[in-house]
Order: sequence, then C-alpha cells, then structure tokens
Amino acid sequence: MFETLQAMPADAILGLIAEHKEDPRPEKIDLGVGVYRNAAGETPVLDVVKEAERRLIDTEDSKAYLGTAGNAGFNAAMQKLTFADAGSEDRLLTVQTPGGSGSLRVAAGLIMRATDNATVWVSDPTWNNHVPLLGGAGLALKPYPYYDTTHHEIRAEAMLETLRALPRGDLVLLHACCHNPSGLDPTEDQWRQITEVVKERELVPFIDMAYQGFATDLDSDAFAVRHMADNVAEMIVSTSCSKNFGLYRERVGTLSFLARDHGTRAILASQASSLARTIYSMPPNHGAAVVSSILCDEPLRARWHEELDTMRDRLRDMRQMLHSALAVKAPDHDFSHLVRATGMFCFLGLTAGQVERLKKDSGVYMVDSSRINVAGITPGNVDYLADSIAAVL
Repeated sequence: MFETLQAMPADAILGLIAEHKEDPRPEKIDLGVGVYRNAAGETPVLDVVKEAERRLIDTEDSKAYLGTAGNAGFNAAMQKLTFADAGSEDRLLTVQTPGGSGSLRVAAGLIMRATDNATVWVSDPTWNNHVPLLGGAGLALKPYPYYDTTHHEIRAEAMLETLRALPRGDLVLLHACCHNPSGLDPTEDQWRQITEVVKERELVPFIDMAYQGFATDLDSDAFAVRHMADNVAEMIVSTSCSKNFGLYRERVGTLSFLARDHGTRAILASQASSLARTIYSMPPNHGAAVVSSILCDEPLRARWHEELDTMRDRLRDMRQMLHSALAVKAPDHDFSHLVRATGMFCFLGLTAGQVERLKKDSGVYMVDSSRINVAGITPGNVDYLADSIAAVL
C-alpha cells in the first residue's frame, strides 16, 4: 500500500535542532528554534501556570469531552483578552483550537466551505508554516510586499498600493504584532491606513496574533485587531497561548470571527463545530483550563502580567546587547533594525553562505534566511555571537 510514497524533505527548523544537538562544541548557539528561552537557555513553565495547574488538579472532577467548541470559560476570557470592548458582542464568535496552527487550519477549512475561489494574500515574507497550513487546505496564496531586505524596514507604501488593487472579497493575512520572521510591525497610523484600504476594498482581514504581550503590552499589541473590529464588516482572528503563557506542548489557541450579523455568527458556530468534528473532534482541555483560571482570577492574572513583562524585557534586552556588541565589532554595518524590531524574531541580513559559515566555523545555528530567535542570545554568549557574525561579514 505505501510503496508508492516518497520520503519528504526534512523540516529546516527540525533539521537545525538535530544538527545543534549533535554539535560537540560547548560554545554552540541555537538561534533557529522558535520558542522562548530564559538566560539559562531553558523554556520554563511559568510560575503562575504551575499554580493554576495545582488548582486544576485539586478541583477537576471529570475528564469528559468538552465539545467541539472547547472550554466555554476559556473562550470567553480569550475573546475579552483579544478584543476587549471592540466589535459587537452579538457578532463575535470564539472557539478553542489545538494551538494557533489548529486555528489557522480550521479557518482555512471554513474559508474553503464558504467559497471555492478564495485567495489569501500573505506578507512577503511570512511565517513558513502559513503556506503549508493554508495552502495545504486548498487555499490560493499570493504575496503582498512587506519587508525591505536592503534597508530592513516595512515597505508600507508598496503594501498599501498592492492592497488597493486587490479584488473585493479577497482575504489579507496580517500579523497583529511581532511579525514573524522580520519582527517589524506597522505603526498605529499605518494600521489605520491599512484598515481604511481593507474597508474600502471590502477585503477580509485574517489576523494571526501569536505573540500578544511580546511587543509592547497586551493592549497595544492588540491594536490592529481591535481597531479593525470597530471598523470592518467581518474578520477572522487566530490566537495562540504557546508564547505568552509558555504552553507550547499543550496546544492552546482560539479562532475568532466577527460576523456581519448575529444570524451569520450562528451559522459560523455550526460550521466551525462541524469542521472541528472532521479534523480532531474535540480540543484538549488542560491548557485551556489553565489559561481560563489565570485570566479569571485577578491575583493570578497580575502574576502572569509580571512574568510576561519579564519575558518581553529579556527579548528587548538581548536585542540591545547584540546591537551594542555589533556596533563595536562590525562598525561598518548597520544593525539598527535589531532594536527597531520586537518579539522573538528578526533578520540579521546575512547571505545563505554566511549563515553556513557561521554554523561550520562557530557552531551558530540559524535558518538560511538569517532569521534569528533572539531568545537564543544570553549575556554569556552575546560577545561570542557578535565576534562570529563580524567574522563572516
């Protein structure tokens, strides 16, 4: 039966993980894998998560199925975290999904059910997994200008010009904050311009918000979502709790819709339930229950804010440290975009050949595009990293 199948090429990130693990050099650095790490190079369980888990163990009295929409308390709390008071309550729908990736896949399935000729416009570049998740579901994907690789800035005018020419009804995939892979986001004024074009052209904003709280703060990072929710007729929003709650392996996320009216909202709820049933049937409860416990308890929520601030501050500090080190060790090169970017990712601006030399000569691992996860930088390795980068320039 399976003799006709061919081996698939290894995922670039997974391949890097394996290579880094096998590298015997003690000074090696992994800047590829997309998870938060502390100064010790660990991806910790948040203290507030541990407390919520202890409470859950003490109070949980059943392991019965949740239902296709997931944990109702979690959905309500996440919808509030995402939209605050934006949008119309009777037009908003939020369902639990297995992580942000599961959210994107369910969204793709619903788009395909709604229309057989949908086109989703994605930023150039975008998160690598957007393409297989959405395109693999059957959606047509096309790029819009976003990142200037020479000047390391957003191509705002080119982006707006492209959006103004899109066919009505097309979808535009937008990163709410901490753009992956560039780390550069539109300003609030630019988001207002984007919203006006989306509204004028009757496009459907499809917003991926995987890093809320990692750029500036929870409210500022949701500006694009909330501003559009107050100004457009319909939209789709995917969220993830992997980063800001550190719940990577629990696979916790949401899919939200702003429908044109309450009747359409009810139809979307039934369609989301039907589609989830055909893919994974029921979402897992543990991580959602933990998040719900944190968001619905003021002392726990306050502690979460503090831990989230610590993660965000560390990412900012590592950007600044690398920028300062490179200013000394590679003074002829401009790395100012490192401190203009936010979140976990940004480009160094190296060639694939230079990236390969970094790996071979110094044990510094990153993907060929030179996108790095700044969480892999520590006070202990930043000088070695800067020396290594300077050596290949």
